[in-house]
Amino acid sequence: MKKDKKNIANTDSSAAAAVAVPAGATETKKEKFKRFLRSETFSGYLFVLPWIIGFAALVAYPIIQTLIFSFSTVSIRPGSIETSPAGFSNYIYALITDTSFTEALSEYATEIILYVPIITVVSLIIAMLLNSKLKGTGFFRTIFFLPVIITSGPVIQIFIEQGVASFPGVDELINFEELASTLPEFLVSALQFLTSEFIMILWFSGIQILVFMTGLQKMDKSMYEAAKIDGASGWEMFWKITLPALNPTIVLNVVFTVVMQSVFSLNPIIVKIQNDMNGTGEGAGYGYASAMAWIYFAVILVILGVAVLIFKKHEKRSKRL
Repeated sequence: MKKDKKNIANTDSSAAAAVAVPAGATETKKEKFKRFLRSETFSGYLFVLPWIIGFAALVAYPIIQTLIFSFSTVSIRPGSIETSPAGFSNYIYALITDTSFTEALSEYATEIILYVPIITVVSLIIAMLLNSKLKGTGFFRTIFFLPVIITSGPVIQIFIEQGVASFPGVDELINFEELASTLPEFLVSALQFLTSEFIMILWFSGIQILVFMTGLQKMDKSMYEAAKIDGASGWEMFWKITLPALNPTIVLNVVFTVVMQSVFSLNPIIVKIQNDMNGTGEGAGYGYASAMAWIYFAVILVILGVAVLIFKKHEKRSKRL
């Protein structure tokens, strides 16, 4: 019995010593590498690797080349491209002299300010309706996602020319001039924009609806059951549970909507860059088009940064509450 007690004591002391030693202290480099291969981090790198290879092989060099072109005067010759240093002249001309470019930038900013909140809100409302247990939701999901497959610049242009992008006869139903005399001008402009571009908003909301539906389906239903037991209404559950939980999804949809509108082929800035790219003289050519593209890229980054910062602050406030 005494020997057994000694053996048990020795076993306990050795186990304690094993616990006291850090798990990775005796781990070799080969074992660490094997553990890394089995980790989720390695799986994530594998998924991202095709994009990294494609970016490095197909995108990185053109980006660097356009940056060089933006500080140069570019001449296209048969079989060669000639560049001469131009300093910041292309940027100065675009921001100070070329009024059409600054007007296109202001038009783009206005579209982003109007499109992004409306598309986000409409997408969230439709996603909540489609996420409910109603008959035929699968059919409506397909209908709302179908424009994503067939939408392109020429198709949208044809729809706009045919008046499909707006409600027919909306100007006859709503007198915006009388509304302007009673409501603030920005509210009337937003309402007029919503009625005239509502069909287009639905066309641009397919991906956002699916993303919101994914976020809604992953939410814990026990939180809603507990809130109902405590006497919370549906409106209170939306503001206190659904909206804070969907904050990362909202940020994702906002970023996606800004990028989608920014690279759309009918965007006024993209149209101007394409038109001026093949021109000659001051305010035209590959060098000037590259400068406008980099200014446009900087504006997009600023807009994305402001949007993400606003939602991050809102997320911190909601966590405090």
